[in-house]
Amino acid sequence: MTDQPVWQPAASQAALESRAQQLAFVRGFFAHRGVLEVETPVLGQFGVTDPNLDGIAASAVCAGRSGGWLQTSPEYHMKRLLAAGSGAIYQISKVFRNGERGRRHNPEFSMLEWYRPGLDDADLMMEVADLVCGWLGCQRPTVLHYRDALRRWANVDPFTITDQALLRRCEQWLAPGQLAGLGRDGCLDLLMSFAVEPNLGVEAPVFVTHYPASQASLAKLSQVDGHWVAHRFELYIDGLELCNGYWELTDAGEQRQRFLRDNQLRQQAGKPEMAVDGPFLAALEAGLPGCAGVALGLDRLLMLKMGTRNIADVLAFPFERA
Repeated sequence: MTDQPVWQPAASQAALESRAQQLAFVRGFFAHRGVLEVETPVLGQFGVTDPNLDGIAASAVCAGRSGGWLQTSPEYHMKRLLAAGSGAIYQISKVFRNGERGRRHNPEFSMLEWYRPGLDDADLMMEVADLVCGWLGCQRPTVLHYRDALRRWANVDPFTITDQALLRRCEQWLAPGQLAGLGRDGCLDLLMSFAVEPNLGVEAPVFVTHYPASQASLAKLSQVDGHWVAHRFELYIDGLELCNGYWELTDAGEQRQRFLRDNQLRQQAGKPEMAVDGPFLAALEAGLPGCAGVALGLDRLLMLKMGTRNIADVLAFPFERA
């Protein structure tokens, strides 16, 4: 006898109602501040080069072209709008990441992303706190440097530890053969995930800042205490990462070099190279205004509101029921 398909939603009625309230809160928040809501493609011609992300390829056929990618983030399209003069913008979108399913992950999830011309990362952190704390009714976050977090909970200095010592420190989670392909940042991510993250935001919400330059992604860099760090922040509440924000890189040449480096890292990890998003680079060359931007996981924010540790509890139909 075959198993009967599960047709019922995973989320409770209370979770569905809370999601609707959350969306209304977000839209009211930005309407009050004069930030324009926009929509950009879910299906795009390009994926992302980020070695830590795996997109979901599409097989669309249109106007003599085939292929495409479900977007991992609306970032590149939104920055094209910024370069065209949109001003401050936000978007509530569905985004997709392959291979991500667990208590905190679903391959399809809801993201709130917004950009503020004229602000830097410190300014945007304050606005993130306004939105998150306004919705959750929690205390405002403290600020913790990445280096201090690794020192406190992983007992390593991420800027000075040798590669060999870092590998040894990670052997409790992965065998030496598995560690060999991770590289330095992969090992630091492992330490962050297992030793540091469970402690972040437990006593109070916390912004982690000053990530190593090698983890800058699309952020500007500055030198602090003799080390290059990224103008990047992440917000943690009760061990859960909620958002990732940047004082955005606007240099097209530097961005192109970072894309090339990404593909080199993808090769080293045995992943396919990704085509560079030409229209996005062209937008940077035309002139992206100085701005800060952030992507925030709405499902995870709802998990905190509902007091659950499982993302399936706030999704009508998680992947296995979709």
